[in-house]
Amino acid sequence: MKVTIRRTGNGLSAYVPRKDLEEPIVQIENEGLWGGFVVLRNGWRLSLPDLPKDTRLPATVEAKKMAAGAAAIEAQRESS
Repeated sequence: MKVTIRRTGNGLSAYVPRKDLEEPIVQIENEGLWGGFVVLRNGWRLSLPDLPKDTRLPATVEAKKMAAGAAAIEAQRESS
């Protein structure tokens, strides 16, 4: 899915145009951002492509939505 990563006054955010969704990024796997996963405030984990560290923001990239971890799945089941 196409995702635009941009820097805001509060940190980084991700915008998913097909869902008309913009959420803050609350966790980053790699300090350099690229080539790892990020977690959005809504719980989505997105795998980002491996780009150079000096890639300028905003940047639109092809990201992959990752399955939620076992703990997140269990928490969803308990709340249902």
